[in-house]
Amino acid sequence: MRRYPPIADHGMVGDLQTAALVSSEGVVDWFCAPRFDSPSLFAALLDHDRGGHFAITVDGPDVTTRQLYLADTAVLITRFLTPDGVGEVVDFMPPGPADRATDRHQLIRVMRVTRGRVRFSLSCRPRFDYGRAPHRLHLRDGTAHFGGPGIDAHLQVVGMAPIDLRPDGPGDGQDVTAATVLDQGQMAAAVLTVCAAGGAAPPALTQPGIRAAFDDTCAYWYGWIHRSRYRGRWQGTVNRSAITLKLLTYAPTGAPVAALTAGLPEQLGGERNWDYRYTWVRDASLSVHALFGLGFVEEAHAFRRWIGERMLSGGTVTGEPLQIMYRVDGDPHLTEEILGHFEGYGGSAPVRIGNGAADQLQLDIYGEAVHALTHTGDLAEFMGYDGWRGLCRVLDWLLGTWDRPDEGIWETRGGRQDFTYSRLMCWTAFDRGIRVARELARPADVPAWTEARDTILRQVMDRGWSPRRKAFVQHYGSDVLDASLLLMPAVGFIAPRDPRWLHTLDAMEAELVSDSLVYRYDPAASPDGLRGSEGTFSLCSFLYVDALARAGRRYQARYAFDKMLTYANHVGLFAEEIGATGEQLGNFPQAFTHLALITAALALDEELDRADH
Repeated sequence: MRRYPPIADHGMVGDLQTAALVSSEGVVDWFCAPRFDSPSLFAALLDHDRGGHFAITVDGPDVTTRQLYLADTAVLITRFLTPDGVGEVVDFMPPGPADRATDRHQLIRVMRVTRGRVRFSLSCRPRFDYGRAPHRLHLRDGTAHFGGPGIDAHLQVVGMAPIDLRPDGPGDGQDVTAATVLDQGQMAAAVLTVCAAGGAAPPALTQPGIRAAFDDTCAYWYGWIHRSRYRGRWQGTVNRSAITLKLLTYAPTGAPVAALTAGLPEQLGGERNWDYRYTWVRDASLSVHALFGLGFVEEAHAFRRWIGERMLSGGTVTGEPLQIMYRVDGDPHLTEEILGHFEGYGGSAPVRIGNGAADQLQLDIYGEAVHALTHTGDLAEFMGYDGWRGLCRVLDWLLGTWDRPDEGIWETRGGRQDFTYSRLMCWTAFDRGIRVARELARPADVPAWTEARDTILRQVMDRGWSPRRKAFVQHYGSDVLDASLLLMPAVGFIAPRDPRWLHTLDAMEAELVSDSLVYRYDPAASPDGLRGSEGTFSLCSFLYVDALARAGRRYQARYAFDKMLTYANHVGLFAEEIGATGEQLGNFPQAFTHLALITAALALDEELDRADH
């Protein structure tokens, strides 16, 4: 077991309320339950010694591993090729109820041998509350129960014969291990159950029961992905991204988290280590386009309901109508703290949980939220009159507040600026509101909204455009380029082949693009208040493909897209960034990257189809 496997060296399994990372060595080194944003149970990815893990590995010399997903499912298979035989660990989590939160979650880990003889080793070492809460082991009749005072989510591990769990670990042995040798055709299993303190023990394991759970899980994912209407050139890749977005969505509320993990570095050894286990209004709103584009209407509507509720409730820590992120249940409190006892991934400290950026002013979120709510023409039925009034209150509030400096889309901690992207999305908010008010004949202050929309457009064209750079720039009064502006043609602010836009695209290609990979901006030219550097931003690389396709540069777009796909990991997942030597950096997997992949594929397919005809 390596101390810190590469970030990309993982697959993900989940049950639509939480998820786990499994390394290619068969180690669960990240798992929070009962929700994505709950304290960790296994977090060896952030501290090998203190974080905890659940490993099922194959020991011995000359062991080669391979990892893959069962096609069109969230069932992960880790294969171990040894001189004596070939073994597999099949990991899956049966999907939970879609309409309510549950404290009971199961991770099923099946060991089987397809050739020869293989010796498996099991080690379960939970470390509750980010390694801060001690636990006690109670082992009886093949069931290991981990819990203790002050621990809400207890763990139970049941081994199916021939698995024989034994106490192990430091001190008086509060962890468990096991070892077993299986011959060709034999199988064993270990089921980890998360339950509330005092919850009933899981039922005894049988091969038919395991098989039924496996079949039901596969059937769920086959049925879900069958609803996709995407039949384009990259179907396997798009399907994997769609499943990844689904796995990162908290089913009881429809709110997607930005990523599964917290604290993974944007630069190895650096301080850019954030907690992404929350719902960003921006990221989630932009996912609506991808979901509708694939035909996943229920998922798109679920998030629209969630964001509509946030608008109506007004429950924020900032006093603004919306804040930039929330917990998956809509709780606005995300106090940031540092886990000083964790060394961080490969020594990348500090490790942060919570997110202090939650109280930042980022005006662009209003454009993304309104765009998501008005994406289809069913707003009158979807929101009703009360919902429309709530939307109007937000836009009326924005009339007097859009022209302010803010922290911007990248959550910089270097001071507020008049960010061009923030103005762009405020324009989008008013533009979409005006359209819907007219189409549905709803009462609204359309003249005031129109004046604000047109004022913003003139302001961006005058102050957001640099005659010297011949490009739109990051914020007024600067010459810094910013890849967030790749969305300008996508929201209709400017025509995708307008000369100003094509000049901007050329300037970005010269300065922000490296071998088709795109940097967000240049921190040296625009200090963001943080030390160190970062890799190229995978979201921006896919936005670049989208912009190239819309600009009619279809072959350049296809080349950039196909090249970007080579940076996916072995099971098709992307982290937040790509480092200088092609390694994945930042939290993993990142929803924003996968939704941008989907929208880029849709735009590129459309442009290539047009060229073919």
